[in-house]
Amino acid sequence: MNESRSIDVEHLLRDLAPQVLAPLARRHHDFSAAEDAVQDALIAAAEQWPRDGVPINPRGWLYHVALRRLTDRTRSEQARSRREEAAANEQWFGSASISPPDADVHIESDDSLALLFMCCHPALSAPSAIAMTLRAVGGLTTAAIASAFLVPEATMAQRISRAKQTIRAAGSTFTMPEGTERTARMNAVLHVLYLMFSEGHTSSAGTALHHVDLSDEAIRLARMLRELVPDHAESTGLLALLLLTDARRSARTTDRGALVPLDEQNRALWDRTKIDEGIALVESVLPRGMIGPYQLQAAIAAVHAEAARADETDWPQILTLYSLLERMSDNPMVRLNRAIAVAMVRGPAAGLALVDALAEDRRIAGHYRLDAVRAHLHEMLGERELARAHYLAAAEGTASLPERDYLMARAGRNNRTAASP
Repeated sequence: MNESRSIDVEHLLRDLAPQVLAPLARRHHDFSAAEDAVQDALIAAAEQWPRDGVPINPRGWLYHVALRRLTDRTRSEQARSRREEAAANEQWFGSASISPPDADVHIESDDSLALLFMCCHPALSAPSAIAMTLRAVGGLTTAAIASAFLVPEATMAQRISRAKQTIRAAGSTFTMPEGTERTARMNAVLHVLYLMFSEGHTSSAGTALHHVDLSDEAIRLARMLRELVPDHAESTGLLALLLLTDARRSARTTDRGALVPLDEQNRALWDRTKIDEGIALVESVLPRGMIGPYQLQAAIAAVHAEAARADETDWPQILTLYSLLERMSDNPMVRLNRAIAVAMVRGPAAGLALVDALAEDRRIAGHYRLDAVRAHLHEMLGERELARAHYLAAAEGTASLPERDYLMARAGRNNRTAASP
């Protein structure tokens, strides 16, 4: 153990969990049992590492502990056939404090991608497949996944549990699907990568705005996916969208971690390398003619990236793109973003009318982002008291501390403005 290493154990475990689960599931062909074993290993690490220090090779530690747990379960079910393997495990794990070897565990480059495709099994509904993949590949908590889906945590816990049972009953194997089977899973795979990145880019809860390990992993997997299916336009569009969005990361917070809105960001801090790559990807895919929602979102991000200053943003073009996106996507968040674009082109009153209509949609009614947008548009109209009330309501609705602090600060600014002579 290395006691001198200063590291965020919680984030490390979340990053390592899918790396350990993938080879374990591939080796034993039982996803549910492998996930249970990995969860046991994570609990052991959460208890032991803060006390004894993080191992030199934490991934190897988790893999071997999970392997032991999986072997122990199999041994209890098949005692005679597993007797030799159990004896071998006792040599590795004889002490009360778990100290497996630090030899590295070789993980094939496509393990995580294969795990992602396995979770997106056709026996599952799209929402269930996405939820389980976010848990297994992204390492997200059930609460974070529930927030992304706009459903209660208990509902999401039941969904994930049923998904695991379905995968087991279907006898899913840890192999990359081919042909029509791969095509059938692509929409779910793209959606889960998008949600994984979104949670990393703007965390739904906690003290930090970003979970960089999660967004970086989503980008890594998106690159791998595009290499696997280079002619798939939406895979290219998704990678472009993630790169163009992630390019703004350094400008989204102050040195103290406070949130900085898009129109106030120092654009000199944007990552031009990612922007150039993202724009090149957009320009390479749009002329193909088969335009999908990720390509449109990437095009919107590219318009923002091409504006040297906020007041140079081509909002009419963005509104056109959102209008196209709304036609092909029954998504209330898309409509909310289009309402913002309408406000920038036709005035805040026109945007507010769309937001009021959107509040009738049960999928988003009561969501804090509705109040946040309302507050911003009332502020644009000079209606300070209404703006303050909606900023306060939005702040109360978010579990993200950086977002809450930002919304409270905006509410305070409108309070001072309203009180000024």
